[in-house]
Amino acid sequence: MTDSVTIKLTIPSLSDYVGVARLTASGIANRMKFTHEDIEDIKIAVSEACTNAVQYAYGDSLGEIEMAFGIYDDKLEIVISDSGKGFDIESDVTTQEDDPEKIGLGLGIVFMRSLMDQVDYNTSETGTTVTLVKKVSS
Repeated sequence: MTDSVTIKLTIPSLSDYVGVARLTASGIANRMKFTHEDIEDIKIAVSEACTNAVQYAYGDSLGEIEMAFGIYDDKLEIVISDSGKGFDIESDVTTQEDDPEKIGLGLGIVFMRSLMDQVDYNTSETGTTVTLVKKVSS
């Protein structure tokens, strides 16, 4: 494959549909010949990003989570976006070191960063975009 291919998926911001995102990511990663371990890592990272959007983006309102799976020769790039309220990564993220009783958004971010080769955030009052990258092992 010399050109990139993009697959797009939109799901409602309901926890019932996070599994659809996981299955889509798994199917694409399997087709790209990722190892079983890498596929499991990708599925967990996608679940965490989608679950954060479900829990924090829209409050009690129903919204959409948009995903774009960029398939390249050497990597899978997954962009997960919502148009809900954003968050301040510096003040809204609580990790176990900060307060073991108040683990929130930060734990998912820690998981994503440990499982993927690259994780980037772009967040504002009009939404959040998380970009997850996993490189294909040679």
